[in-house]
Parts: sequence; structure tokens; C-alpha cells
Amino acid sequence: MFKTDEKLMRTGQYFRSILLIIEGLIKVYREDEDGNEFFMYYLQPGQACALSMKCPEKMEKSEIMAKVIEDTTIIAIPFEYMDDWMHQYKSWFHFVMDTYRQRVEELLITIDDIAFRQLDERLLSYFKKAKQIYNNSILTINHTEIAEELNSSREVVSRLMKKLSDNGMIRLLKNQQVEILDLRRMETIY
Repeated sequence: MFKTDEKLMRTGQYFRSILLIIEGLIKVYREDEDGNEFFMYYLQPGQACALSMKCPEKMEKSEIMAKVIEDTTIIAIPFEYMDDWMHQYKSWFHFVMDTYRQRVEELLITIDDIAFRQLDERLLSYFKKAKQIYNNSILTINHTEIAEELNSSREVVSRLMKKLSDNGMIRLLKNQQVEILDLRRMETIY
């Protein structure tokens, strides 16, 4: 069991096993020399870390960071089983291939967001994804955390969130909470 805010993986560490998420939520990101974060994707229950499936084979160091967002339970499968299971169990083979495919698709979405979308559209996408991941319209997150995930400044994110609030799409609540009110209306504006 890993607790909220615990670091599960740091850049430069070695993966020692394949990590399967049973419950909870993990944030996978990269960090630069100054400690700035670049969000990549979340790992949710039923998912696995694709890098943990590949890096141990060549004794490669991790190029990512992984932080526990919600208390998380993980099954750690020794990497020695990987090859045997890939040949013996068709379902494991498909799970591994689907995991790689899903991570590549998520990274392509992230690249598309950065390359082709304005920050207001990325903020909309962020709220859609957060509502889906947390399965809740009320998110407990501050402007700085959102700015870090969108690779922007807190001031710019705050200004855009105020605009969304003024237009009745979100409500800014106390205790660093945001209520998502009308995603359909957001889609028609952006």
C-alpha cells in the first residue's frame, strides 16, 4: 500500500518489477533539472506501467517520475515472469500489448495538446479527463497544480479559470475545490 504524495519512482532508479495498479491513482511525469514537472499520464486500477514492463530487461534506469495521487495498492510482479507469461498466456500478451498501445496514445494526445491547442482548450481537456478519472464533478486541486500539469503559469491558469467561472462552466469553491458544471457548454465555446 502506497500513501498519497508518496514517490513511487524517481528518475534514475531501476525498475525491479512490473507494476499493476489494483486501486488508487498514480501520476506519471517527467521532471527537469529545476524540479519543473511535465505531466504525461495517469495510471488507474487495472492498468500497468508500460516502462516497468520493458526497462528491467535491459537494466535501464527510469526516465520518469511516478507519484501517488490517491492511496494506491499495487501488485509487483517479478520481471523474470514476463517472457514466460508472454508465451504461455495469450491474455497476458494482449494485456501487455494493449498497455503499450494505450501509453503511446496518451502521449500522442499530450503532444497534440501542446503542439496544436491553445491553453484554454487544454484546460477544458484537463477538466474532462479529471472528471472522468476521479468520477466526480468536484475536484480538489489548486491552480498551481493545474498549471504544473498544463506546463503553464499559475497566473494564466487562474485567469482562464476565472473566465470559465464567469461563464458558468465551473464554480470555484473553498478549500481549493473546483466544481465542473457544464462540459457540453464548454465544448460549444471552445
